[in-house]
Amino acid sequence: VLALNGKITQVGEKILASNGKEVDFASALKSCEEAGGTIATPTNEEENKAILGIVKHYNRYAYLGIKEGQTSGQFKSINGMPLNYTKWHRYEPNGKGKEKCVEMYTDGSWNDRKCNLYRLTVCEF
Repeated sequence: VLALNGKITQVGEKILASNGKEVDFASALKSCEEAGGTIATPTNEEENKAILGIVKHYNRYAYLGIKEGQTSGQFKSINGMPLNYTKWHRYEPNGKGKEKCVEMYTDGSWNDRKCNLYRLTVCEF
């Protein structure tokens, strides 16, 4: 479970928190859900910047709560909602079905990645 000794930020209606741990996507999602939240999913520039603040604090890429759907190259929020806000890095997403998860770079842009890499856990509540 997430101890509250990591970085905590409030943005709009959301509270973002990280324990500073790097794990694969499934483990990150599980620890966020066990703490009563889910993986942070930015829905606007303000939320993206708040998550970026945590990413910069730890200087580690973080998984976002976004996954590729059934259609290759089509990404959705993990709750199944379409993405009304995106911040893809130039030439991304480019994994064409092989990279189903999304990470945030330390500049706030997004990249599609495999889900088995170790990335920072950032949860939203």
